[in-house]
Amino acid sequence: MSGPDDGGDALIVETASRLAEIEGWTAVTPRRVAERAGVDVGDLYRRFPDPDSIIAAVALRGFADLTTRLTEARQAVADPCRAWAAVVSTYLDFAYANPEVYDAMLAHTPDLTLGAAAVPAAPRAAFAELRAALAPLTAGRDQDTLAEVGWSVLHGLVMLTRGGRLRPGTQEERETLIAQRLFARP
Repeated sequence: MSGPDDGGDALIVETASRLAEIEGWTAVTPRRVAERAGVDVGDLYRRFPDPDSIIAAVALRGFADLTTRLTEARQAVADPCRAWAAVVSTYLDFAYANPEVYDAMLAHTPDLTLGAAAVPAAPRAAFAELRAALAPLTAGRDQDTLAEVGWSVLHGLVMLTRGGRLRPGTQEERETLIAQRLFARP
């Protein structure tokens, strides 16, 4: 899988990401990305042999960006027991602000799952940040399982909210429940 490992790759990934956020993933064709990035379509195909490899590169960059934001949010909190609340807010802000990148990360790239044998570092790092934020709340529970449940709850909230499946007007209550009460120490 190709990734944003040099300037040309990074430009292609950024261009694909912007195009997806504006027009959706169906608009992200190699020809359109090459044209908008100002690169030869043949060069794009040498770097990213198919559309799935472009989506995977956008997903990896998305995981890296999310991890950076989660790390900053977690480290900005003086009380480690409040880190989860900061991470919840940051995660949701990222997911809602970047819906197509978020979909690339968690819907369009099944090989980036934590259960895969060779999952890349970027998704593992995002999971590690969720785990670190929940660590002070573990209280004898398995940290990995708690982090998996935390991620699942956040992802479910994002997808159900984006799909208009939850009651409008109660989003703040849901977020408060997840951030402050659902994972409180038993």
